[in-house]
Amino acid sequence: MKPSTSVAAAQFGATASAYLTSAVHATGADLAQLPGLMPPGGAARVLDLGCGAGHAAFAVAPAVGAVIACDPTPEMLAVVAAEAARRGIANLSTRQAQAEQLPFADASIDAVVTRMSAHHWRDLPAALAEVARVLTPGAPFIVIDVLGHADPMIDAHLQAAELLRDRSHVRNRNAAEWRGLLDSAGFDLTAQQAWRLAIGFDDWVARMHTSAARVAAIRELWRDAPEEARAAYKVQTDYSFELDCGMFTARRRG
Repeated sequence: MKPSTSVAAAQFGATASAYLTSAVHATGADLAQLPGLMPPGGAARVLDLGCGAGHAAFAVAPAVGAVIACDPTPEMLAVVAAEAARRGIANLSTRQAQAEQLPFADASIDAVVTRMSAHHWRDLPAALAEVARVLTPGAPFIVIDVLGHADPMIDAHLQAAELLRDRSHVRNRNAAEWRGLLDSAGFDLTAQQAWRLAIGFDDWVARMHTSAARVAAIRELWRDAPEEARAAYKVQTDYSFELDCGMFTARRRG
């Protein structure tokens, strides 16, 4: 297991239940769109990669034959399994794995969804290669994640705040980077969306059990940031702010 995976497991193992009830993760127009992006016929085998508390898996389950919620954190998977049972979702199973090493056969998955997870993957090109390997030719791949900023100075402040809050954070990629990564991994982009997500600062740090010292450091970071960075993320007096999010719909070539 890679060091970053160990950190992620430790971070999210302690906060798994909070992600189930988090409004930021449990709601959104992107979730409502996911069932309509699944292969037609209702028999598809779908992978929710980096499933977290399982919100994407829950959304697509009624539209597919089977959905596999996959995550490196066993506590997250336990939360997903319990919630699926509570909701009566019988076609959902869980699997512990990291994105860079998927335990599925070549061309055995009919669609892959990943939502708010890829910024934790240490080797994103390797993970995308694994997604391409397990998908059937022409199958959809939907990526939903927080976006980095095209301006390096502005982006640096976001990445620093993310890392201070969450030690398992690796990097948010911007839209141009995502387009290039998907193309290099053998995917054709078919649609792209972007939106703003309001983040309440106190809930944001509490959800990750961020230490008081790190919370203070994030506040200092934003307080002393250049005005361009503060304006880009609409940082408020209580340090609440806004994030850019993106949704990329692609299909595996071949």
